[in-house]
Amino acid sequence: MQKFIGTGVALVTPFNEDGTIDFVGLERLVNFQIENGVGYLVVLGTTGEPATLRATEKEAVIKKIVSVNNKRLPLMLGLGGNNTWGVVEELESRDLSDFDAILSVSPYYNKPTQEGIYQHFKAISEASPLPVMLYNVPGRTAMNMESETVLRLANDFDNIFAIKEAAGDLDQAKKIIDNKPEGFMVVSGDDMIALPMTLAGGSGVISVIGQGLPKDFSELIRLGLANESEKAFVLQKKIEPSIDLIFEEGNPAGIKSLLKKIDICGNEVRLPLVKATLSLENKINEFVDNC
Repeated sequence: MQKFIGTGVALVTPFNEDGTIDFVGLERLVNFQIENGVGYLVVLGTTGEPATLRATEKEAVIKKIVSVNNKRLPLMLGLGGNNTWGVVEELESRDLSDFDAILSVSPYYNKPTQEGIYQHFKAISEASPLPVMLYNVPGRTAMNMESETVLRLANDFDNIFAIKEAAGDLDQAKKIIDNKPEGFMVVSGDDMIALPMTLAGGSGVISVIGQGLPKDFSELIRLGLANESEKAFVLQKKIEPSIDLIFEEGNPAGIKSLLKKIDICGNEVRLPLVKATLSLENKINEFVDNC
């Protein structure tokens, strides 16, 4: 799965002012990534607001991204949830021929035990026709997938090939890196610590800011993978303020504000999310102007 070493981006879903999907903006967004060095695209990850999309809209977004991408970059589909059997049914019924892997978030709200998390991903592994990347983001799921659980899954199931680790805990990530089976990948899901995690032996990042700054962020991760830490930290210092800004009022309101500033798409989000405040928008615009 070498194709997933480097920088992936979790694409937003652009909306028009009337709340409909902005397919023109989505096309610009996809091409912007491809033209600026991103390594792969994550379709309908949580940053894409899939929880607020109708089933027909999800299919339309998938179709548009697949068409625009035209096999230029590997595609990963966000396919997860807190209903294990619902996820399994979708894996067994959906046409996944346009995708290279699945990104599956750890169950949210239910707060399963570590054994429950293990059994959830065991069922997904056994049902999936594609390689599976686990996604640990306890700030949103309310339950951390502990390193022991990750390593157990990595050792027990050959098609579980990676984890997107977004606990914000370098020690936890390092424990997985140091004890993982050969070939298993640890990918940062946290933009701010993507470089340190990569330098510690990680395989890159699935980024939010990367879709707004694809050239710089892709170069940052390339430098990290090459262990060129001095150059990488210079670039990190340049990018860091933007990471704080885009998450100041939640994701994806911040990144959509940045994408609006650079004329990729608008800043509309769907309820219960709301657009970035004018104060934050002004700070993001100032960053872009001075970048």
